[in-house]
Amino acid sequence: MALPTIAMTPRRFLSPFEIPAAPGCERWEELYAPHIRFGEARRPFEEGRFWFQEALHAPEPLYPFGALVFEWTVAAFNQTSARLFAVPPSLGNEFRILNGYVYISPTSITDEATLARRTELFEVRGGYYYEHWQELYDNWVEKVEAETGTLRVLEVPALPEYEDESIVTAGRGLGTSHLLLAAYDRLLEGLDRVLHYHFELLNLGYGAYLAFYELCRSVFPGIEDRTLASMVAGIDVLVLRPDDELRRLAALARELGIGDLVRRARTETELRAALGGSDAGARWLADYEATKDPWFYFSCGIGVFYHHHRSWIDDPTIPIMTIGAYIGRLAAGEDVARPQAAILAERERVTAEHRELLPEAQRAAFDASLHLARIVFPYVENHNFYVDHRYLTIFWNKLREFGALLATHSFLADGEDVFLLRHDEVRSALEDLRLAWSSGAAAAYGPSHWPTIVARRAEIYEAMRRWSPPPALGPVPEEITDPSTVMLWGITPERLEEWLSSEDGGSSRLTGITASPGLVEGRARVILDSTDAGTLLEGEILVAPTTSTSWTPVFGTIAGAVLDIGGVMCHAAIVAREYGLPAVVGTGTGTKRIKTGDVIRLDADAGVVTILS
Repeated sequence: MALPTIAMTPRRFLSPFEIPAAPGCERWEELYAPHIRFGEARRPFEEGRFWFQEALHAPEPLYPFGALVFEWTVAAFNQTSARLFAVPPSLGNEFRILNGYVYISPTSITDEATLARRTELFEVRGGYYYEHWQELYDNWVEKVEAETGTLRVLEVPALPEYEDESIVTAGRGLGTSHLLLAAYDRLLEGLDRVLHYHFELLNLGYGAYLAFYELCRSVFPGIEDRTLASMVAGIDVLVLRPDDELRRLAALARELGIGDLVRRARTETELRAALGGSDAGARWLADYEATKDPWFYFSCGIGVFYHHHRSWIDDPTIPIMTIGAYIGRLAAGEDVARPQAAILAERERVTAEHRELLPEAQRAAFDASLHLARIVFPYVENHNFYVDHRYLTIFWNKLREFGALLATHSFLADGEDVFLLRHDEVRSALEDLRLAWSSGAAAAYGPSHWPTIVARRAEIYEAMRRWSPPPALGPVPEEITDPSTVMLWGITPERLEEWLSSEDGGSSRLTGITASPGLVEGRARVILDSTDAGTLLEGEILVAPTTSTSWTPVFGTIAGAVLDIGGVMCHAAIVAREYGLPAVVGTGTGTKRIKTGDVIRLDADAGVVTILS
């Protein structure tokens, strides 16, 4: 449901305190802790700041438990920027929840003395990481892999009628109820640790790219963002690997002469039934099974904050159908490989062309800055596979085990209801369950308490999903210096002025940021929910609030992409460049002004989208 049109004063979006509760969302506040909501106690602070909707990573309302993951993510991000490496212009982001949706407010530093002090610290601390990048990256992989392994084997114990006799004979002295609470605490502790690892290298990756960006801006006045981005394109990153594996399996099926059998299958059951009777089929199935771990630990949506964005490992429908689509395209004589050679050639051409324009004295600094940006750039996406996809897939499924236990004891009607509880409420329910189970004589409080609360919250959540949140709140800042805000989200004063001046449905022209160059015309398909990505037809232009790396397979089908949010370093921009597809991001209102079936011209060279009919 769209917001009513309300006149705005110049250079100001609506205040968060001017936004009413969405219809059906009354009492939405109970889903979230007070300290992450807008509130009267902090009104002067909150009303005086600029906020933008975090539609890049949180395009849907957060479930109560998912809000914890977001909160701890922000804490880790802020600590890394503000306290650990002292990224000069940024203290990170404030965040709040409004009607279930996340709003972010960057905290930039402009005081010259503070900037100078932080620059000194960053040169030492960030410099150490840049100098030892590969060593530290290898160590990072080991740490995250170890945490993933620990999570995999974490046991959520059942509560039996009688404890196992080995507890007595081994003199262990610890009952199952202790292990239950310890397991839940370890689950959360592991999550917090991995989220800190998530940002250990990430902010430095953005910082290296920003340094190269600023250097080029100073020596090449007027250089376009897409030109800068092309100089670091063509680098293999892990989030492209799952789609590469699907193409490889498609080619293998054709090589083994079983392409038609694989192409007709829609489920793993159908695959095994069709292929199990031949040596070629058995060989392909063995390869398929080996590929699933780790490459099917890949969310079908955003994943990291949303338990319901299941991964390929949970539901392999998307990879199986994608393999079939690739088989069909290969049979038609198409080359389905990513155009990596062409992208690398263009990268080297553009780099050499601009390097030649520099005086000899400036080339060494240009070479060093570009070299560092290319070294650290893969991590900007690689962390996404290790943490956002694989670790969080396992985490959400492990939490489901706690939900199943609570459902077994009638605390919840269904195990999935655990996500409608906050993390502290889950522990409270487990403590209640432990107390009642310990003797077996007393009735637990939870079965008469939580089901009613969960049912009400489920209705509120669905009402929040129907609400259309404004893209931004509060006064437009004069400048934005936080590198992540500009590079990742594409939030600049110029873009905000475009959002303010845009007429909802009143213009056939939208502007945005060039994420990947090119010009194409075609029919638009508006996708508001990642679960509908499978409806895209070959040659259509995707129009969406955002995309994540999990949308990678559709980039082999579409003709281009238009996104409401994002900057030159967002996932969609990076993937579009690697697939050679034109893309414009940061349009603000593309999904509101473009309709499925509209014929649009996507001029990504100019950052302009025109609705033709």
